[in-house]
Amino acid sequence: MEKYNLLKDDLLQINQDIMALISKAKTLPGTGARTFESWEEICGDIRERVAEEMLRVAVVGAIKSGKSTFVNSLFRGDYLKRGAGVVTSIVTRIHRSDALRARLWFKSWAAVNSEIEQALVLFPGKDWRSGNGTFDIRQEADRKELGQALDSLKTDLLLANDTLNTNCVLLSACLKGYDSVKDILGDETVVRQYEGATFGEHRAFVGDDALAVYLRDVRLEIDAGETDENIEIADCQGSDSPNPLHLAMIQDYLRLTHMIVYVISSRTGLRQADIKFLSGIKKMGIIDNAIFLVNFDFSEHDSLADLERVLGKVRDELALIRPEPEIYALSALFNLFRCMEKDLPVKDSLRLAQWKGDAPLASFSDQGSGRFETAIRRKLTRERYALLLSNHFRRLGIIASGIEHWATVNADLLTRDACDVSAVVAGLEAHRKKTDRLRSMIRSTLDGAVQKIRRSLRTDTDRFFDTRYGMPANVIRFIKGYETDLQTYESKIVSTGFSATMYLVFQEIKRAADTFMAESANPEVIRFIREQEENIREYFVTIARPYETMVQDALTEYNKTLGQLGIPPLREDAENGNLTDVAEIRDAAGIRLPPTATSMHYTASIKTEAVMKLGMYQIVLFFKKLFRKPVRSEVEGEMLALRDGISRLKHETEKSVLFNFRDYRENIKFQYIFKLADAVSDALYAGLMERFDTHTENISEMARMVGEHGVDKDEALALLKETAKTCRDLQERIRAAREEISEADE
Repeated sequence: MEKYNLLKDDLLQINQDIMALISKAKTLPGTGARTFESWEEICGDIRERVAEEMLRVAVVGAIKSGKSTFVNSLFRGDYLKRGAGVVTSIVTRIHRSDALRARLWFKSWAAVNSEIEQALVLFPGKDWRSGNGTFDIRQEADRKELGQALDSLKTDLLLANDTLNTNCVLLSACLKGYDSVKDILGDETVVRQYEGATFGEHRAFVGDDALAVYLRDVRLEIDAGETDENIEIADCQGSDSPNPLHLAMIQDYLRLTHMIVYVISSRTGLRQADIKFLSGIKKMGIIDNAIFLVNFDFSEHDSLADLERVLGKVRDELALIRPEPEIYALSALFNLFRCMEKDLPVKDSLRLAQWKGDAPLASFSDQGSGRFETAIRRKLTRERYALLLSNHFRRLGIIASGIEHWATVNADLLTRDACDVSAVVAGLEAHRKKTDRLRSMIRSTLDGAVQKIRRSLRTDTDRFFDTRYGMPANVIRFIKGYETDLQTYESKIVSTGFSATMYLVFQEIKRAADTFMAESANPEVIRFIREQEENIREYFVTIARPYETMVQDALTEYNKTLGQLGIPPLREDAENGNLTDVAEIRDAAGIRLPPTATSMHYTASIKTEAVMKLGMYQIVLFFKKLFRKPVRSEVEGEMLALRDGISRLKHETEKSVLFNFRDYRENIKFQYIFKLADAVSDALYAGLMERFDTHTENISEMARMVGEHGVDKDEALALLKETAKTCRDLQERIRAAREEISEADE
């Protein structure tokens, strides 16, 4: 990474030198306000892009696999504290910086209340609230009544599939943490910063579910470690979180990443949750971005042979998902303890000493750490960072060549008489008109091409999201076909009542639908989006070829015109810009994909209708008993009402799914795919025009102005020659830098 940091510094310095050169050249009389405008814009764009370019690395894996410990080891300190609770859904983003600080984004009151309202749909009991309005956690009466209602719930309502009911946990966490955050939250998102000595205070929020439930986002900036400032490390929620919406949020981040580090604990090996999550990553089309890290604990392995046995098993299992997986093994805690050796408590110091004494495992961890660091460096610098830097160097090379040509031609004009200058101006003006027509033609044709691909993208998107034959139809089929074993709930009706049982059934069906969305539907959506991105790229790469030929022909003709006028030709650069990196174009244009993590929304009318049906069935049963008709059980009415309630619940779920997909389809089209097509078209046009701007503009302007202003020709000539020489030196520096990047790639 050190080499690429030096290259980045060289890039920024060359960019600054070119801007300084332009400022000096603008002092020449006869240089109009627009003479260097396009070049200055490009230099400014490069400076902003280098500052904003971010390489994202997602650290994912199952709960307790050692993700946070691994990230801490990268930054050589115990900075992250993460709770493994069921309500936290935060992706903690970490950057290296010049100071230690934590930024926390808190949800608005409206967002918190909305989450609570959804958790309260079908909440058992009908008399726990005295009011009829929407719940507002800021109201003391609402908090008190909800607390009493939660306290009254029986144990079997607090557990679902042997785990804590996520809705009950969320409600309890909101109540428990309210007093600590009531003076922080507001009507809009609030950002709090903890810097320097107060940095540790942020851990109280991210490590406690009662406070983390109020957080929307977390970003840490750490002044330690060797990670580059342009690399973002994200510590993600456990992939086996019991809340499927958390998985969807991780998926949203993964599609933005350039690398995925999947952490597997050697203690557990590859679990079913890992296989399921990795299958989703493969379905998303980003499995090739993943490298695998087996994090081992010294105390779990009697020998190196035992660890190698585990690694072999993990490798064989991973190969079923990704052939020839890239696997590294190390002890993250061993690495972290060594970084913090002087500050470790006595207990941890003794553990570290014991581990150091296990030479085979310690050496194996060191070797694995070295191999892993090399792999990270290769993937992030050679395969990604180098591409970004090389493209910027190419653009600066075009500018330096253009300024040199401008200086050389104008220096030549200063040595000519007025008659020759007029002939040159006329010749260049004739060529400029031709290039203007070519510009207009390219712009018009590209606009037409955008409309054409928009129609294709619209058709593909509508087909994919078609509710009868597209992906949403699979979700609807799952919901319709989902079977609830009603007999398992019969005893619940007896022990907890109808309302509470309806709540449990609701939780089961909602969780099943959300899980299917996260594990099956969302990966398909992300894969589709990646396919459309590739379609856009291929379409414009194909379109670019004839335009590039046109531009090259125009520049060749321009050189021919210069030769006829007795002016030295420009040095043609036949290399074209990079249109292969759609992600770079997307990020530069500020285009953001709408999140796929959406929850099903339900109304309390489900419960009202179920209770009404129960009343009707109870009347029927009353008359059955009155006329001595057979009754299957004492809760037959409740079971029939429960069956109808499930039917109604499924119907509401289908409506919610269809609404969400229709809304998402339109957002995808108009807020992402269409905008991306426009941005790629604009990038193609800008890349082609850069070559025109740097070679065919603004030469005739000074030629006309020289005679009018009576410029000191000797002074102007000296400045122009100095400018040309400086440009040649800059081009040599650019050439050397690009060669260095190419050599590093080999």
